[in-house]
Amino acid sequence: MANIAVIGAGYVGMSLAVLLAKSGHYIHILDIDTSKIKKINLKESPIDEIEVNNIFQDKKLNLKLEAAKPSSKAYKNKDFFIVATPTDFNDGSNFFDTSSVEKVVIDILKHSSKGLIVIKSTVPVGFTNDLNERLGTNRIIFSPEFLREGQAVNDNLHPSRIVVGGNCKDSKLFSKILVGISDTKDPEVLFVSSSEAEAIKLFSNTFLAMRVAFFNELDSFALAKNLHAKKIIDGVSLDPRIGRYYNNPSFGYGGYCLPKDTKQLLSNYSDIPQELIGAIISANETRKDFLVNHIKLNKIKVVGVYRLIMKEKSKNFRGSAVIDLIKKLCDQGISVIIFEPLIDKSEYLGWKICKNLNDFKLQSQLIISNRRTKDLEDVKEKTFTRDIFGVN
Repeated sequence: MANIAVIGAGYVGMSLAVLLAKSGHYIHILDIDTSKIKKINLKESPIDEIEVNNIFQDKKLNLKLEAAKPSSKAYKNKDFFIVATPTDFNDGSNFFDTSSVEKVVIDILKHSSKGLIVIKSTVPVGFTNDLNERLGTNRIIFSPEFLREGQAVNDNLHPSRIVVGGNCKDSKLFSKILVGISDTKDPEVLFVSSSEAEAIKLFSNTFLAMRVAFFNELDSFALAKNLHAKKIIDGVSLDPRIGRYYNNPSFGYGGYCLPKDTKQLLSNYSDIPQELIGAIISANETRKDFLVNHIKLNKIKVVGVYRLIMKEKSKNFRGSAVIDLIKKLCDQGISVIIFEPLIDKSEYLGWKICKNLNDFKLQSQLIISNRRTKDLEDVKEKTFTRDIFGVN
């Protein structure tokens, strides 16, 4: 069994930590947030992930898992370091802000002379190689994650693939550890260079964004031409090369990963000719503009926005396309009220929050909702959604 430090108690780090501990490894999960540390040591999940709590509450398991702040002591005698700190896209520099990753890696190298450092945070293509060169080491590799919010444990248990940058003894051992926490028999394991692994992550998410953008533009065409979008999508998706999945129209792709990853991939194309990558990002903005213009045709003064989250059971609206839609509606002089139970204040970014669902329905002349919901069944005649299939 390995001694492993996981740095970052978000979806990536926390889901990996509990599954590694469940498999018998000794886990030290490190975070700068003291409230997260306290929760973890009380066997409570600091993230909205039911399966993490289920593992914590399983009395049959004797998890060897401890949370603490990063320190020289916490970095001692570890076989592996998994770095899962946030890397948001910085619109000013037009690049990922990788400062948290770099700081952690420098601290690890300062306090530990052994142990493979595995970056799980999403980074630009070439970042890992550059970091190895700048810090004079060969201990750092990149291994991407492919997780969904609220499904992180399940996605680690049933990986579509395991990608590991590097082909050394330690990277092969790390791949076996990931296979060991999986419930999938013989999951696909790919050994590539760290730069290739970084590219796999960014191109995967950009392809998903492209697929969202494609079906959204199909839906825009159907709306403009007064055609039945579902019939067109069904006919297109029955081609097995296209498939009947990930084809439900929306207000645009959003969330934490797709917007920032597509922008980062475009930045990596700085000296390479391209049209498609930039068009995906532009298409997402065009979709929102189209929907706002379509909503304006109703000539209403007050639009109610049902939930800032983009899908059912989500507890996070960071990067939500719905927020962009609200901004564009307000720019057109349309008043907006929001029903969002996750917000306990009377305002959010200057927009009115209505806490009572019935009052919200009465005050709204038109209600927009990214996904269909039973909550709006009684007012569906004044509800606008592009959710055709009733799935996230």
